[in-house]
Amino acid sequence: MTASEQRGKQLQKPSSLKPALSVIFILLLLFGSAIRTDASLVELIQGIPEMGKLFQEMYPPNWSYLSTVIDPMIETIRMAIIGTVVGSLLSIPVAFLAARNVTQIPVLSALARFILNLVRTIPDLMYAGVFAAIVGYGMLAGTIALAFFSFGLVSKLTYESIESIDPGPLEAMTAVGANKLQWINFGVVPQVTAQFAAYVLYTFEVNVRAAAILGFVGAGGIGLILQRTLDRLRYDQAATIILFTLVVVLVIDYISTKLREKLL
Repeated sequence: MTASEQRGKQLQKPSSLKPALSVIFILLLLFGSAIRTDASLVELIQGIPEMGKLFQEMYPPNWSYLSTVIDPMIETIRMAIIGTVVGSLLSIPVAFLAARNVTQIPVLSALARFILNLVRTIPDLMYAGVFAAIVGYGMLAGTIALAFFSFGLVSKLTYESIESIDPGPLEAMTAVGANKLQWINFGVVPQVTAQFAAYVLYTFEVNVRAAAILGFVGAGGIGLILQRTLDRLRYDQAATIILFTLVVVLVIDYISTKLREKLL
């Protein structure tokens, strides 16, 4: 074996250790996290019989309670629609400001990204709790919470799409002397419109699911009814709410997926 081959094998040894070290690090991280969070597989196994008792109390669902669930579910969908539309519209100018290939002033793009990071840091359930305390319990608090959540999510996805567009049309428009508004209107918007619409539809799907639990903090919708049934230990009624919500979410998910397939 030549000296160069020996050196090549020596150089390959450290790289072969990287996967093993990565696995060991991940396992140590998981083990340490499990200890600090008191996560116990034994306790989970011991709790399986209690889970079985809960399912027994939920079966059969109380289908007569379905008439009570329909109106709150409609409220939940309305909250998701308004929150998604308002948040998505507000996200448009901020997304353009955050995109570095559109905003040539670093301070403005950095400020826009800081605002988006701040908005996304707070979960929608916390938004709902805060606005429930400000404007009172009901649909308004949930709608505002979903608007903030939609604003952060759509803005993030949109400005990343803007930064990944084809720069060719932009360079051509710049060469012929187009101003900034023309540059955005004819060079950027056509390339991101379909993706923006897909992001809005995806956010609406997420908001329907999120709106279903905002009632736990008094933000109205189906979650408020679900909380009441759980407080009264009426698990048969809770099963009706869960199954009805599942059907609604599956229908919305199917329609949204088909629309996004046509857009992209």
